[in-house]
Amino acid sequence: MRRILSALALVWAALPATAQDSGLRTLETFDAVRGWEGVGRLDIAGKGFCTAALIDETTLLTAAHCLYDRQTGDRIDPGRMEFRAGFRDGRALAYRDIRRAVPHPHYVFGGTADMANLGRDVALLELAQPIRNSSILPFALGRSPLAGDPVGIVSYAEERSERPSLQESCDVLGRQDGVYVMSCNVNFGSSGAPVFSLAGGMAQIVSLVSAKAELEEGRVALGVDLEGPLALIRAEMAAGRGSVSGVEVSTFRSIRPGEAPEEDTGAKFLRP
Repeated sequence: MRRILSALALVWAALPATAQDSGLRTLETFDAVRGWEGVGRLDIAGKGFCTAALIDETTLLTAAHCLYDRQTGDRIDPGRMEFRAGFRDGRALAYRDIRRAVPHPHYVFGGTADMANLGRDVALLELAQPIRNSSILPFALGRSPLAGDPVGIVSYAEERSERPSLQESCDVLGRQDGVYVMSCNVNFGSSGAPVFSLAGGMAQIVSLVSAKAELEEGRVALGVDLEGPLALIRAEMAAGRGSVSGVEVSTFRSIRPGEAPEEDTGAKFLRP
């Protein structure tokens, strides 16, 4: 999660503060997490984490800057990443190694002042093993939101790293260069968190969190328009590009000590 300051403040300083946002609600029980199990914590090289979301049984959506070492700027070996679906209080509903990581081909790590570059802050991760579990459903992708649309976010963050939090309602304030400015509550660790439309009672991913910014009215979240970037990244994946780990693809799943076996019932697609 990065903080973007002066350039954005100059553009959006006139935006009114929203009075309709809901507060963050910690998903403390498995009942509260139900429906959001496809969101998880992406642990990165033992140094930190981002948030990621399952969009099909083998693919995660997250922010491209999560794939880079903040100190050196080098790409992190995807074999040093692990997705923990529905992670809460030290346990996840599923653990998966990452086989391949593919950022937007034109994303430049460290170009934080460039709004156009923020609009390319998207990556897809290929799991080493698919998640086929009736309680961990991929999310469907929805249409790009418009200014004034209500959205929601499920995320982890540095002060709430052990449990996901849900903000059911915040607003899209506007858009610039493929970046949405949203009145949502995010912090470090929320990078890559899915932004949902809840219209019609079904959660669909319409953006992801790239950064936070400071305006005169307070802190806002910056989200990426996914339609164009995802098409390019999928083309990269189809061409076999991306950083590949030494983790072998397998259809088998080893069970950790004390962990309940996953129910393999085939992928079901309710959300993006």
